[in-house]
Amino acid sequence: MDTFTERRLKLLRQHLRTLPKQPAVVRSPCDAQASTDTSKVISASEAAQLIPSNAVITVSGFVGSGHPELLVNAVRERFEHCGQPCNLHLFNVAAVGDGKGRGLGKLAVKGLVTRYTFAWSGLSPEFHRLAKEGAITAWNLPLGVMAHLLRDVAARRPGPITKIGLGTFVDPREQGGKLNSPSQADAVEVVTLGGQEYLWYKAPAKIDVALLRGTTADLDGNVGFERESLLTDALNQAMAAHNSGGVVIVQVERLVASGTLPARTVHIPGAIVDKIVMAPAELHRQTITMPGHDASLTGEIRAPASHIQAMQIDERRIIAYRAMLEISKPHTIVNLGIGMPEGVARMVATHGRAQIPHALPAHLTTEAGMFGGFPAGSARFGAAHNADCIVPCATMLDFYNGGGVDIACLGAAEVDQEGNVNVHSFPGRQPGCGGFIDISQAARKVIFAGTFTTGGLKVTVENGNLKIHQEGRSRKFKRRVEEKTFAASSAKGRTILYVTERAVFRLRDGKGIELTEVAPGVDLERDVLAYMPFKPLTAPSIKLMDERCFLP
Repeated sequence: MDTFTERRLKLLRQHLRTLPKQPAVVRSPCDAQASTDTSKVISASEAAQLIPSNAVITVSGFVGSGHPELLVNAVRERFEHCGQPCNLHLFNVAAVGDGKGRGLGKLAVKGLVTRYTFAWSGLSPEFHRLAKEGAITAWNLPLGVMAHLLRDVAARRPGPITKIGLGTFVDPREQGGKLNSPSQADAVEVVTLGGQEYLWYKAPAKIDVALLRGTTADLDGNVGFERESLLTDALNQAMAAHNSGGVVIVQVERLVASGTLPARTVHIPGAIVDKIVMAPAELHRQTITMPGHDASLTGEIRAPASHIQAMQIDERRIIAYRAMLEISKPHTIVNLGIGMPEGVARMVATHGRAQIPHALPAHLTTEAGMFGGFPAGSARFGAAHNADCIVPCATMLDFYNGGGVDIACLGAAEVDQEGNVNVHSFPGRQPGCGGFIDISQAARKVIFAGTFTTGGLKVTVENGNLKIHQEGRSRKFKRRVEEKTFAASSAKGRTILYVTERAVFRLRDGKGIELTEVAPGVDLERDVLAYMPFKPLTAPSIKLMDERCFLP
């Protein structure tokens, strides 16, 4: 045999030794044990067999990103075949879904999950249905609290002690975050330290299983996130499960040889990863509702700003424009919420240089961990095109809770005469509070953005004047909100604004909301006060909203 052939055979043998061994038999989803193979690489069905009944599990992801879909589907499939695992406690930060059953909602089956602790579940409404039916016991807690609870499980701490949530529905003197009944277990207590009130959120005793997702894994289990748009809470989830004596399973799209991932690209070390599962592209989408890969969301490339289209002149643009004008000085750090506030990012991109050049650059951020760039919307919410920096969710919420945000623009579903806001629970929907409480209680200035009425509202702008052709079926201003996601009592002298397409209000501490601006073309009595069940305070001189909001 010649030298060249011997060298090729040697290289082939070395390569074959690095490949994961395959099980000798094909196992069904109901097999009692997974493969006895010592390799970390296993199938999704084998991974599902590692989840015991009665376990506390956590699943990675944020709104539409970072979801280990293959693993979640495998858990559902095993339950359907043999009723195992069952009675799980799902501990989740921001559930990924499409609103139609895809995503974390696959686990919303009677008997599979019986306890659910979450921050936001707007695209997995199946859990709301189970809670309403009494099939699961559910707790809704602030997003930052949920992220920090995972970190505290990893560190064996009792849970965060914070002012976040005081006066809101998560305060135990209100609902305590309980979705079913007052008799369910308490997740939070009021404590006094140094003469001041805080909320103590109780960390779970353990996390038994973490189902996570990354991009590339080597055979030792080291995981890189180079094609992920967010880091989410994956590292803290892995540490929490590992330090609880649990199992850490990571879904990836690529597998490489041991030692070939540069240390700086590894986000989860192989030392705390038990198993790796390779996923097909269809079940490993960057965004669950969208095929394909956008490299500008991961920092691999920078996309040209020219792809951002200007908003058409309607109620959403008016509100976004007015909110943008609150950015008044350079290097303002801005948080933008999901929904209506997403338009502020587009307005900054398309009109910022012309209308607020004195206030640029502005640093737009999201609670998911993005600094800078152009925040994405819809199912991609949380990620950003051309971001300057991507940090874990828990780290970003540390920054937010400490007052790092200069201006926050958030949505508003209900506003009452005291200035309280509800976004987490209303008839037909119970998406959860998400990061709303963390942000609204700590940002230096808060703008609540939303239409004056909703459900069929039709307006146009003619010659710079707002014309209301049809009112929405539901009124957003109430005498009292159903539940408080923002408590007006937490304002403590901060600037709090309520921006709609036809009027702007300001919170007066301890006195309620005050009408300060109306849109040109609007009749105060007919178009504003007639749709409010209470009479707001009135500024000495009511101004017209900035005319630029109503011009092309």
